Amino acid sequence: MRRHAAALNLPPSAAAAAGGSRADWATLRRLLPYLWRYRWRVGAALAFMVAAKAANVGVPVLLKHLVDALALPPGDARALLVVPVGLLLAYAGLRLCTTLFTEARELIFAKATEGAARSISLEVFRHLHGLSLRFHLERQTGGMTRDIERGTRAVQSLISYSLYSIVPTAIEVAMVLTLLAVKFDAAFAWITAAALVVYVAFTVGITEWRTRFRRQMNELDSTAHARAIDSLLNYETVKYFNNEDFEAQRYDENLERLRRAALKSQSSLSLLNAGQQLVIAAALVAMLWRATEGVVAGRLTLGDLVMINAFMIQLYIPLNFLGVLYREIKQSLTDLHKMFALLEREREVADAPGAPDLRVRAGVVRFEHVSFAYDRPEGGAARTILHDLSFEIPAGRTLAVVGPSGAGKSTLARLLYRFYDVADDGGRITIDGQDIRAVTQASLRRAIGIVPQDTVLFNDTIAYNIGYGRPGASAAEIEAAARAAHIHAFIAATPRGYGTMVGERGLKLSGGEKQRVAIARTLLKNPPILIFDEATSALDSANERAIQAELKSAAAGKTALVIAHRLSTVVDAFRIVVLDGGRIVEIGTHAELLERGGRYAEMWRLQRSGEAGTAPAGAEFGLVRQRR
Repeated sequence: MRRHAAALNLPPSAAAAAGGSRADWATLRRLLPYLWRYRWRVGAALAFMVAAKAANVGVPVLLKHLVDALALPPGDARALLVVPVGLLLAYAGLRLCTTLFTEARELIFAKATEGAARSISLEVFRHLHGLSLRFHLERQTGGMTRDIERGTRAVQSLISYSLYSIVPTAIEVAMVLTLLAVKFDAAFAWITAAALVVYVAFTVGITEWRTRFRRQMNELDSTAHARAIDSLLNYETVKYFNNEDFEAQRYDENLERLRRAALKSQSSLSLLNAGQQLVIAAALVAMLWRATEGVVAGRLTLGDLVMINAFMIQLYIPLNFLGVLYREIKQSLTDLHKMFALLEREREVADAPGAPDLRVRAGVVRFEHVSFAYDRPEGGAARTILHDLSFEIPAGRTLAVVGPSGAGKSTLARLLYRFYDVADDGGRITIDGQDIRAVTQASLRRAIGIVPQDTVLFNDTIAYNIGYGRPGASAAEIEAAARAAHIHAFIAATPRGYGTMVGERGLKLSGGEKQRVAIARTLLKNPPILIFDEATSALDSANERAIQAELKSAAAGKTALVIAHRLSTVVDAFRIVVLDGGRIVEIGTHAELLERGGRYAEMWRLQRSGEAGTAPAGAEFGLVRQRR
């Protein structure tokens, strides 16, 4: 349970009650500002709610008078007037008012409920996009989306259960107790109050005890959902290794644990329901016994007996659902707390207060003594990826970075995009002399376009994915970008053309087709600074040469950073930086590096001999090491 409580940001069991209450109140305080925007609607809804309960309490009172009025001798002519006028008009009128006031309350408050849910969901969505890449690499998509889904529903459930059920019932109980104490002797009010106290205490106690089963169910449900989503997203990998049965077994193990938790939850629910009915039955017997005694003694009328019985029925019908309501409210608070916990996740990469927009003039990019480590294991030293890197990409020129896998090439692109920030003592990255940590992320990313090595597309049309580079672009502009990326002919050959769906993560397209869509998307954006992270790695030789010419044309007059493992694609670069182990081991032009006969020359020799089919033993391994 400690691990379970930690997952929910709850204290251990010894302090669960106090800590849980504090967390619940903190969650309610977080929710109130969203509802305060609709305060006049809240006030109107409360007024209609009180009016509805007043009409509801008035029904048994009217019923009492009708029953007493009917105590007439047989054949009395007044009976013909009492029944149709009293029963059909007044009784039906109160019933109608109860319904009308209730519906008016819900209609008025619906905008507040839906508006609050929308505001919170949008804020969480924006916040998640504002979190660093580190958070998104560590998260489990299925579990997180289930937490957000439950949190959104929790807003509606919490407001609905509290405003539409708990508060109205409390108002009705207060009215009924006051009426019983004033109209009859205090014993009726004491019996009712004592029964309510026992009922509520029993319900809350049992519900608190069984809440852990509900929490366990939710955790197991999130785990099963996350693993199922992860397995389906990696459908091809599952097929490659013939692991359908293995994935089904893992999923079934989660479902079995979920089944056992559900059985515990159901058995405890049965205990709760049985105990509630016992308390209700005892209270009804006590009340009706005292009322019957009063009728026999002449202190009460038959109408009083009917009214007391009607009051008890009206009170205990909603109380029958108190356990469910309390459990759902507690669960809604827990779900809402988990969603608010996402909002409390600190943004690792955040704009400085009052940060200005980036102003790109020439587009000179400089890395000045940059050192970077991704993480620092608990109790251990950080794993440094880059060590004191310094180089410059002049305005309108192309600089290439090459090196073996793990050398830190792609990290350069992530730092330039501010997916991570360089530490204060880790040097700096500037664009036209402006430290990118001092400008807004939005303006920085508007100025940079990237063709990533691993292209992931939205499950939408080809036109949408290309147009994502510049939302609002015309169909002609999208087609021009596709032609420049040499993918227009393929698109035109499909039955639906640019309306063709690419599938989940673009899996309906080949690797080369996805990469050309990514190139077209970046060409459409047309930023002053470009990053090509092995932009042609998934293309065949013929298409690579054609695309390379287009990329060269697209980079003309722009500052470009090219990350590559095929050295033949960077021979025309203004400068080539050779990384190894996060350090610059060589820098120069293609000709200069070959002349030096160093690491670059060795990589060039291995790749040329591999292309000629005469690679020496072990050369294949060397080539693999050079892939990112």
